[in-house]
Amino acid sequence: MPPATASSKTSTAPRKRHRESRDINLERIRAAAVAEFSLHGLRGATTDAIAHRAGMTRPQLHYYIAGKEELYEELLQSVLAQWAEDKFDHASDDPEAVLRKYIADKVRHASEQPELARMFGLEMLSGAPNLEKYWPSAVQITKAMAKTIERWIREGRMRKVNAHLLLMNIWAMSSHYAFFAVQVQVMSDASPRVKMDPEEIRREITNLVLAGCGFALT
Repeated sequence: MPPATASSKTSTAPRKRHRESRDINLERIRAAAVAEFSLHGLRGATTDAIAHRAGMTRPQLHYYIAGKEELYEELLQSVLAQWAEDKFDHASDDPEAVLRKYIADKVRHASEQPELARMFGLEMLSGAPNLEKYWPSAVQITKAMAKTIERWIREGRMRKVNAHLLLMNIWAMSSHYAFFAVQVQVMSDASPRVKMDPEEIRREITNLVLAGCGFALT
């Protein structure tokens, strides 16, 4: 391959800057969309509001996206893909370690991206009309985790529990601090600018779950 000439380097520079500018603007749009969807859901959010939050006009916004529906779909997919990674080590014979890691992952995701978690919560409250095609995969993942828990129970590695309810209780506790952030602040007598310590939340949830599963706490 011949060495790059000065003219070829010059011609690629504008394209690189264009890509970088496009990536920056898309991130601004996604952040603005998450904020709007987490407050109003798909139906209540508007492209005008998303554009305004992103510091753009509506025509500028539509240069990057066709409409709010495709943006919502993309963001919803990112949430589900991220949560799908929170899987069990099904071959493990150490349920305590597996549960500790699973809870830590759930708390981390909810604390790092609370607006995405609230967006998902609003989708649930509206009857989950945009999740129908994702349910089969989610059900399959959940059933596999439940079967692993049931195996641990049969082997005497943990106390008998309802495996599906255990998983749902972990989801409920780990997402509560994102879904009900205002309630958490009020009941904790905390300033809206003060966030609860994710490590403390993780520790409390972990202790509750492990105690309920019959593990001795250290």
